[in-house]
Amino acid sequence: MGASSRSRQMSSGTILLIEDETEIAELLTLYFEKEGFRLIHAENGEDGLQHLVERSPRAVLLDVGLPGIDGMEVCRRIRAGSDVPVIMLTARDSEIDKIVGLEIGADDYVTKPFSPRELVARVKAVLRRSEERPTRPRVIEVGDFGIDSGRREVTTPQDAVVRPTAREFDLLWYLAEHQGLVLSRSQLLEAVWGYDYFGETRTVDVHVRQLRKKLPDIPIETVWGVGYRIGS
Repeated sequence: MGASSRSRQMSSGTILLIEDETEIAELLTLYFEKEGFRLIHAENGEDGLQHLVERSPRAVLLDVGLPGIDGMEVCRRIRAGSDVPVIMLTARDSEIDKIVGLEIGADDYVTKPFSPRELVARVKAVLRRSEERPTRPRVIEVGDFGIDSGRREVTTPQDAVVRPTAREFDLLWYLAEHQGLVLSRSQLLEAVWGYDYFGETRTVDVHVRQLRKKLPDIPIETVWGVGYRIGS
């Protein structure tokens, strides 16, 4: 394959895979390169964090059960300085593991064994939502809060600035754009996570809880049995 042909093939950008199983890495490399991505593989968390700084990937696929520092800790360190989309990969299927992964900032959670095609679809959905921006940056006021789409930050009534994670901000922005309307969890999943998002509605609850922790006075109302509403 010529250089120009390979360049076109890799036009979708770089995905960082932090995974200690070589067989999985080789399989995912084939699938992602077929879809035009370049897959960079790190076998442990330390190398993965270094690649994150040096390569600036569009998304990170992160195994939970890594040697050395585990995937949960790697995710915490990523979130300390980056809002790059993170999809956790794990052999563990318990509800608590999924909730913890989402609470520390993961955008999605995939249980092994998984379909490589499904994983590619999830990455595309995460990228589409995380990289979409309003055509004109603007500010929506919710009570005394200012939600800025350009800076992707929230100004509180005390003039403090809070910067939610990418997914948290997308959820908050969608709720703010539809002030006063009750939105079901399924509607929010479709709008914020994408039509081909494979997650459960519990994901919405976790992200709302995180927003309430960071913005305790934000008026997000739970409408029992339905979903959520912001504002009056």
